[in-house]
Amino acid sequence: MLKSAISFRYVKKDPRTATDLAASPHFKSEELVSVASAQTWEDNVRSQGGIQDPWKLALESSGAGVWDWNLRTGIQTYSNRWLEILGYETKEIEHNNLGFVQRVHPEDLAKIRAAFIAHLRGRCDFYTVDFRLLCKDGSWKWVLTRGMVVSRDTRRKALRMIGTHTDITERKQAEENLRKINAEVRENARLLEITLTSISQGIVVFDANHRLQKFNARVCQLLDIPEAWMATLPSAQEIAQFQLRQARQRDDLDWIDPVTLNYLSCTAMGVKVALPETYLRTTASGLTLEVKSQQIASGGTVRTLADVTSYVQVQAHSKRLDALLAATQAIARVGAAEVDYVNGSIFWTEGVYRIFETSPQEFAPTLANSEQFLTLQAAQELRATLANKNNQGYDLELDMVTAKGRPICVHAVASCHWKQGQLVKRTVVLQDITERKKSESLIRQQAYFDALTGLPNRRMLRERLEQEIKKTKRDGQQLAILFIDLDHFKEVNDTLGHDCGDQLLVQAATRIKNCLRECDTLARMGGDEFTVILTELHQANSLGVILQELLRTMGEAFQLGTEQVFISASIGITIYPLDATEVEDLFKNADQALYVAKGSGRNRFSFFTPALQEAAQMRVRLINDLRVGLSEKQFRVVYQPIVELSSGLVHKAEVLIRWPHPTRGLIHPSTFIPIAETSGLIVEIGEWVFAQAMMQVAHWREKLHSEFQISINKSPVQIHHSGGTSWPEQLKARGLAGDCIVVEITEGLLLGSSSSVAEHLLELGDAGMQVSLDDFGTGYSSISYLQKFDIDFIKIDQSFVRHLIPASTDLALCKAMIVMAHELGMKVIAEGVETQEQYDLLVAAGCDYGQGHWFAHPMSASDFEAFVHSR
Repeated sequence: MLKSAISFRYVKKDPRTATDLAASPHFKSEELVSVASAQTWEDNVRSQGGIQDPWKLALESSGAGVWDWNLRTGIQTYSNRWLEILGYETKEIEHNNLGFVQRVHPEDLAKIRAAFIAHLRGRCDFYTVDFRLLCKDGSWKWVLTRGMVVSRDTRRKALRMIGTHTDITERKQAEENLRKINAEVRENARLLEITLTSISQGIVVFDANHRLQKFNARVCQLLDIPEAWMATLPSAQEIAQFQLRQARQRDDLDWIDPVTLNYLSCTAMGVKVALPETYLRTTASGLTLEVKSQQIASGGTVRTLADVTSYVQVQAHSKRLDALLAATQAIARVGAAEVDYVNGSIFWTEGVYRIFETSPQEFAPTLANSEQFLTLQAAQELRATLANKNNQGYDLELDMVTAKGRPICVHAVASCHWKQGQLVKRTVVLQDITERKKSESLIRQQAYFDALTGLPNRRMLRERLEQEIKKTKRDGQQLAILFIDLDHFKEVNDTLGHDCGDQLLVQAATRIKNCLRECDTLARMGGDEFTVILTELHQANSLGVILQELLRTMGEAFQLGTEQVFISASIGITIYPLDATEVEDLFKNADQALYVAKGSGRNRFSFFTPALQEAAQMRVRLINDLRVGLSEKQFRVVYQPIVELSSGLVHKAEVLIRWPHPTRGLIHPSTFIPIAETSGLIVEIGEWVFAQAMMQVAHWREKLHSEFQISINKSPVQIHHSGGTSWPEQLKARGLAGDCIVVEITEGLLLGSSSSVAEHLLELGDAGMQVSLDDFGTGYSSISYLQKFDIDFIKIDQSFVRHLIPASTDLALCKAMIVMAHELGMKVIAEGVETQEQYDLLVAAGCDYGQGHWFAHPMSASDFEAFVHSR
């Protein structure tokens, strides 16, 4: 399993004693205190009615809602502010994670999961993500969540998370509104200016000694200060002390902005602080006030307070609005122009200069010289449009050229003003849509071409094949479909990396294309699969030269940077109209032929034949028989002993599946297991075998040994399957310990190093289940995978044991694997032990366990019990 590099100090309930925890290699000494005090802390929280930590209250007073998630039970508790954000009362919402997930907008679930997993895996210190939540009234609110794991168990599994939800709906709406800023912004600013002058202001007058002389009632309303107290005419120091005292009593100092807090703190201590003549401050009720100060002749100060919460930015900072508008135009690549045909003048906004990559200092727009930015075709199109005197406006996409000679595409929307048949004014909004046009072109490219190789993709291949079939049928000729698969590509991709794998695909595409004619079509179907349409074939045997050339060129070395690799190709061929006349049938035939070529040893080609069709039909029938076998319980399990070599004791067994078919006889697992994996039936079969193993290990732990273990193979298809109840949960439901089952996986599963595999192995380890690496030494794994994942056993493949004799290479390899495994803290099981000599050599090499016919063949459960009792 993956181990997190991040450590936490946390409190959790743990059934183990303090002595047990201290003995754990993953437990830190300070956790003894946490365990000892866990019950007290939880009782304290329970007695206070839930989330009552002072810091959580402080968070909630800032406007954020607080949540507390117990990952063991799924229970989530929320603060009142959290419920208020969504418009719920306490009893109107279920306090569990499922209820929370159901309120999340479906489009946001993926990024929430990604952020959650990233935090659990230690890739980020905090769980932070913004998303939409469904409110009680059916509306959606944007919230920003920020949280962290505050409790983990000794295996680093997260137990509890705490965090906040902040309502950022207005911010999101503001961000959206900024993108839509247009000419209405200036009009809104003018209206806001008029509105601002009508708002009554709070007024306070201090004398030269900073004592209040006069005030109006509006000040008390804005600052939430009692009017009767203000009537005592306190000093500025007393007013500051009063406001700070109020804030501390409500425990809401967080709302005070830094400038105001500094002023109040210093003034309360009698330290004179010079305020800016105009500044903004916040209030406890959430208002934003514009404060202005002015010295008067007597040496005192007049201060006015205006509530400018909704539009202070527009009213007080017009330059900032101009900059915002300019920034918006820059982002949207938008500008406006007004052409006056009466005096021949043109007015451009800054956005137009930016679009044409020039400036007012470099270029003065006039009717005469502005057309230099139009291409010849665009100028002709524009003149033709303006020649229509009934035209009140136009909407055109024009090809233009910037002052720096860069070609661009501009979307021009204009309003034309005519007077007595003459064009007098034209108002134009211009937007640079060059990037959008490139994106549209890219989308078209991606729809029909492979992004990596530039070859036609599956969609274009189908269209071309349909066209070629019509042409071939008309001309009375033939065409061939070739399915080409690169042999050993996965090994190259996994060992050298995806970049080298991409280079290999590009070079392979080039080599295949060089073997074809101009009239042929090469397409990439995905992954390492290519398809070729060979047209204008008079006879099928004329394909031989092309096929041999393809195999030869694909067998030559590929230079991938500093690495040189060798692969080969397998090719499946079908002929139109000899084999089929429909596109789907041709694809299916070529795929079956490719399947035979790969199964026959690769680096070869295979033509579709009726026998292949029969084999394919046999596979289909076998899939149907598998489904019937599952429903009719035709399968049975057998157990092969795993013997402890040092003592000869048997406390382990591997469960194996057998299929006595009612009409075909005993079908070997090597025949039906691959078909079960490709059809997905292996998931149901694997669950059935696991259920049998659970029942049997429970019985044998009572009858044979209290720590008896059963090993069971788990297919990669099962591991990547996300449905159903997990094995750890099934063991827990039956009251079985996790260490009663050992899950056997293959080395190839670790090569992908996908997050799903890592998470699955982590889940097994958290449940106490052990993992065994089957067929060790035959795959493409490396020592790094043994370090990265928690592996408990390695099983030396029988190909090393079969020819085990003194002084042999196989013996040296077995010894090396045993020493390596022991150094990494793993046990070793040797498969395929057949002779006394093999047994003796393995014992001398220090091998832990053996399995093979020398000890016993796979047998029924009753025979297994008799075998154990006979030893």
